[in-house]
Amino acid sequence: MTLQQIFSLVFLSLINFGNPHSSKPSTAVRKAPNVILLIGDGMGHSQLSSALYYGQEEPNYLRFPVVGLSRTSSSSHKITDSAAGATAFSCGVKTYNGAIGMGPDSTALPTILETLEDQSWQSGLIATSSITHATPASFYGHVKLRKQEFDLAEQLITSRVDFFAGGGKRFFFRRLDEKNLMPAIESNNLLLDTLKLSAKNWQEGKRYGYLLAEDGLPPVEEGRGDFLREATNLALDYFKSQGAPFFLVVEGSQIDWGGHANEGDYLVSEMLDFDRAIGAALDFAEKDGNTLVIVTADHECGGFALKASTKKVPFRGEVNDYDSLRYSFGTDGHTGAMVPVLAYGPQAEKFGGIYQNNTIYEKIISAIKGL
Repeated sequence: MTLQQIFSLVFLSLINFGNPHSSKPSTAVRKAPNVILLIGDGMGHSQLSSALYYGQEEPNYLRFPVVGLSRTSSSSHKITDSAAGATAFSCGVKTYNGAIGMGPDSTALPTILETLEDQSWQSGLIATSSITHATPASFYGHVKLRKQEFDLAEQLITSRVDFFAGGGKRFFFRRLDEKNLMPAIESNNLLLDTLKLSAKNWQEGKRYGYLLAEDGLPPVEEGRGDFLREATNLALDYFKSQGAPFFLVVEGSQIDWGGHANEGDYLVSEMLDFDRAIGAALDFAEKDGNTLVIVTADHECGGFALKASTKKVPFRGEVNDYDSLRYSFGTDGHTGAMVPVLAYGPQAEKFGGIYQNNTIYEKIISAIKGL
């Protein structure tokens, strides 16, 4: 038996309870909660804190009753990259930097979406990066190296992801290898919109995708608008029309990019944008009553800090002004700092404490079953 088969059997045994599609009847009456996992790529505690000081109103993340800390190291490095970080969430295993849906021995592992899809769940992915970028791809793809984005585009088409929205047209159309993916798109019941994010007359059995940029979407500062929140609401509207439980992943991809660039305004504007998507998820969960919302990060990026500005004081010279903030960066790369985990909804209490990032996968499984 392969490692992939073992993981599938273990997961299926955990979640196969009271499901109307299960081959075994059950007297359980509890309905499994929907899951919305929001990932702020590169979002550490200071990034999270920035929304307190630079937004026009209190951030939505203050609505979470449960807070935890995630330890982010990968199997190969003390400091993870996004591929290994997201694979820890999607597959429950720490793996090497660069791996997408692969274990440390380069064996493909079933993702949480794939296993839930076997149980007739709906699934969705939203990102402000290309939809083939490391974090979203780790929930549907299996490649040894994250740079294999043309392969990941093909894998998304043949996957069972029901709804996705992001950038990445160049990996699907006018490809460098000149491969025509349209026959595969049509044969896999996928309706693609490359012009705008808009509601459809949702059809049962159809999959919907939105590819709205050649690669990553523009930053908020350059006119992206309210894409992340609107896409989240659109996905939730789609899932509501289908009636099945769902698992939705929403990534604020460019918080990380602002950290890499050491551009504080870029980073904070993306953090505020991500918080608006958090608000959409929480609004839905509060009305629905059976949706688990989790917010976390794959890693921290930039060594970002909110430090005191300085001012000149007569006879004292330049001193710290503790009532005035400015940005500071310690690196243009990732760091090994622990990152926040926030949870709301059924079984949210499971996400308190300090733990390894791959145990978030285990906690989600446990929450779905209600253990």
